[in-house]
Amino acid sequence: MNQTNILLETGTNELELIELFITEPGQDGAPENAYYGVNVAKVLEIIEAPAHLEPSPSAMHESFLGVIPLRDMVLPVVDLALWLGVTRVPSEHQPIIVTEFNGVKTGFLVSGVTMIHRVNWTEVEPPSRYLSEMPGNSITGTVRLGEHFALLLDLERALVELGAVSTESHEQTVPVSTDAPMRVLLVDDSTSVRFLLKRNFESAGFVVDVKNNGEEAWDALAALKAEAAKGQTPITGLLDAVVSDVEMPRMDGYTLTRRIKEDPVLKALPVILFSSLISQGLLHKGQSVGADAQITKPEFGGLTTQVRGIIEQRRGA
Repeated sequence: MNQTNILLETGTNELELIELFITEPGQDGAPENAYYGVNVAKVLEIIEAPAHLEPSPSAMHESFLGVIPLRDMVLPVVDLALWLGVTRVPSEHQPIIVTEFNGVKTGFLVSGVTMIHRVNWTEVEPPSRYLSEMPGNSITGTVRLGEHFALLLDLERALVELGAVSTESHEQTVPVSTDAPMRVLLVDDSTSVRFLLKRNFESAGFVVDVKNNGEEAWDALAALKAEAAKGQTPITGLLDAVVSDVEMPRMDGYTLTRRIKEDPVLKALPVILFSSLISQGLLHKGQSVGADAQITKPEFGGLTTQVRGIIEQRRGA
């Protein structure tokens, strides 16, 4: 399935979405489809759900439907409607979207799949601040696909809630010189991830600034560049590194990285991509835009240590 993604150039601020839907009871009783989008890069294949797939009373979350055999592996399956807290109208031949991200393979049961859309991240609107800060928010953006809007899903949150990945940090706090503090810009569209990153980096002694997406980060970097020019100081005198997610509304992490590395001043800043999309098969994408390091998102433990090492190496150069 994700072979189509090979045709998508990196750093063009584009992505390919698989459009799926969940059929819900309408206000007048007639079924209605609610549409969602998932990045093609996260999808391995689509299979038909076996009959009599039901949640177990002993499951840690009501949406967990157990496991099914899939060739040489055992695939855990999540009822996407139950996880989202919506009612799904049962139907025959329901598909399971088989995904792989955060180093974990998971199946998500849905009502149906329509097609693949290529869109630009500038077309993706971030959720309102009210929605994004709501506990349990699972939406990272909205985008118009044809005649309707689709919601982009934060499937990483599902894996965290189901205990498939851990966000615990096992790093030890290292004293940082107050004469030369390490300053990082953290960029992520997820409120929960921004909170965890900010907490971990500040606990490790970093001075932290956070932005919601690549566009906000680019504007902040442009302002720092102007400040550096006015004060006739190198940009690394104001900021030590950028740590960015990849999937973000308005401007993605690949495009942000490419812009930084193509800028004659900002290119001195190390850029670390921290994303659930980081895998051996996709490392070439970050490399093609000049990322200094790529770290998969479950690895919260050790992230600040790796960023510290990159900054120390640059400072010692």
